[in-house]
Amino acid sequence: MKETKTLEFKESITKTFLKTVSAFSNYDGGKIIFGIDDNGNVIGLNNPEDMRIDIENRINDSINPQPQYSISVNKENNTIILDVYEGNNKPYYYNSKVYKRNDTATIEVDTFELTRLILESKKMSYEELQSELQELKFECLATKLKEHIHIENFNNDILKTLNLISINNGYNNAANILSDCNTFPGIDIAKFGDNINIIKKRQILENMSLLKMYDIAIETYKDYYQYEEIDGSYRKKIELIPEEAFREALANALIHRLWDINAKVRISMFDDKIEISSPGGLPKGITEDEYLKGMLSVQRNPIISNVFYRLGIVEIFGTGILRINSTYDDSIKKPIFNISPNTIKIILPIKDSNYPIDKDQEIIYKILSKSTRMSISEIMPYVPFGKSKAKELLKRMENEGIVKVSGKGRATKYHL
Repeated sequence: MKETKTLEFKESITKTFLKTVSAFSNYDGGKIIFGIDDNGNVIGLNNPEDMRIDIENRINDSINPQPQYSISVNKENNTIILDVYEGNNKPYYYNSKVYKRNDTATIEVDTFELTRLILESKKMSYEELQSELQELKFECLATKLKEHIHIENFNNDILKTLNLISINNGYNNAANILSDCNTFPGIDIAKFGDNINIIKKRQILENMSLLKMYDIAIETYKDYYQYEEIDGSYRKKIELIPEEAFREALANALIHRLWDINAKVRISMFDDKIEISSPGGLPKGITEDEYLKGMLSVQRNPIISNVFYRLGIVEIFGTGILRINSTYDDSIKKPIFNISPNTIKIILPIKDSNYPIDKDQEIIYKILSKSTRMSISEIMPYVPFGKSKAKELLKRMENEGIVKVSGKGRATKYHL
């Protein structure tokens, strides 16, 4: 056995386990097994029944508020199993500090993380907090509402309907973000040349409504990835990267980002792709697989999401990723989604159904086009080269967005 983010071993009972109880209570729960060393070797405990009572007393005396847990003794090997459950009254303190798990380590949370735990306990989001600024103007929002849903008289009743203002607290952070002089981090757009050392154009969008930032970013996209081609008597619009895909990726980055992080949404434009990076990983309660397959939609900023929905910018049903992928149905190169704990990056390649791939890549492409998912051992009987070269080609095709990879180790599968 090995320690994981939700499993910890303790050779003996020391105060340090209480930090992990705090961490498990604040997040996804977990298990602590006493009587096992760091290498997973069972060494057992003397008088485990007495030690079980000691563990209970330490938790009850040291963790505030009272966490939810169960504890039992394995009489076969004299170990103690402590199951700690995610609590409903976050944050859970130990010695006036709050902890979380970072892989197999237990660390103290920072100020921002502590605020999020408090808000989660109150069933609130950061965008609902009272804005520090209360002198806000909404000319951009008013214009958008008039254009898209024909609201002629913009007033406080409209702001209340959109949950941007309340009688007791005034404007909230969502209102500030959508106001004409937005004080939150905006968008950083860079158009690169042949490499990242050559920046042809740089735009930093800030101190303006989120809606205006969105429009400017769309226009910048059109400058570089759209053009008109004359076909006889007609003009035909050509999109190197599908506009719908860019709109969806940009909207997702703006409405699902963490707004309490002092970092901008970053749009990196290259000759062969656009990369859109959003601060904050996946919202709590959704897995990477659920996100990529559009199986579950969790709104991190429901107020802002609602405004974007009312203006027809996004679908409220979480179909954005599926819609991005659908715009590349006839393209060899596909969008790439890189997800980390603190960032989501969407890479949109230049769309070209006739993308030039070499002969060896073409062999693998044709094999994968006849199956949904294949392992390397399933691919090998059909290629005229060795396993190491096949893996190298698959890796290159993955980096180019032609092949997708799922699973790890022997369970690794490849598909288009």
